Amino acid sequence: MSLLAGKSGIVSGAAQGLGSAFAHALAAEGADLVIFDVKAEVESVAESLAAETGREVIGLVGDVSQRADVERVVATAIERFGGIEVLVNNAGTWRDTPVDSPWQQAVADWDFIMDTNLKGVLMLSRACVPHMRGRSNANIINVSTYYVLPARSSGTNQPHTDLYNASKWALNGFTDAWAGHLAADGIRVNALCMGATDTPMLRNLFEGGRLPPELADVVMQPEQMAALMLDIIREGPEGRSGENIGAWVGESVELGPRKPVYGRITGFNQRQERPRD
Repeated sequence: MSLLAGKSGIVSGAAQGLGSAFAHALAAEGADLVIFDVKAEVESVAESLAAETGREVIGLVGDVSQRADVERVVATAIERFGGIEVLVNNAGTWRDTPVDSPWQQAVADWDFIMDTNLKGVLMLSRACVPHMRGRSNANIINVSTYYVLPARSSGTNQPHTDLYNASKWALNGFTDAWAGHLAADGIRVNALCMGATDTPMLRNLFEGGRLPPELADVVMQPEQMAALMLDIIREGPEGRSGENIGAWVGESVELGPRKPVYGRITGFNQRQERPRD
């Protein structure tokens, strides 16, 4: 039996790149999905996935930073599938934000980046959690960056990306707090923290969308991150939670051993009991 047979999920930012790879991996393992993106191409991605995998894959145009869109996406998933086992918070945005930019521009950039990278994650997760409680092997996967991990090379946390960096550091708070709070409901929460991966976001940093040869030779692929996501799910209900799981260029992309309490973000008590609503 496939890993996710009879399960369902939601993937944000699924029109291309990492989001498309996450959706493909989940559907190939038997999950029915609602995928969404601000790009209309998400509809054709859904059609292709459904035809290829035989699963029900619904593609919706929607903006994770807009409450009405988030509620529409989640309502569609519940109406069609009855519940949610997997949520992949993949949608994210980036722009060049020098630390010495005029404060008016910095405030506008803040809204642009934080509305998607943080408020969107907050709203979509809050909307999904009531429908994930009590489901077998429920998982929230937050997509982060290796910037939040101890550096293994130069070039991390570039000064012209201060707001993007801040949004991903802040994402740690969601991953850690939710992992601790939702453990009693059987929901695991982890983050994928990856280095350079061949996505449109990365390619847009270079003229003509062409990766420099020295980067093209070593860059990681979205399919590798999707396989890592499946490995997290494959651990099952007693698997890790509250971890930032790293992937670095030039190193093996693998889940690795579970971190001890002091090695997680803040070391929550995973199986803490809390009053029921």
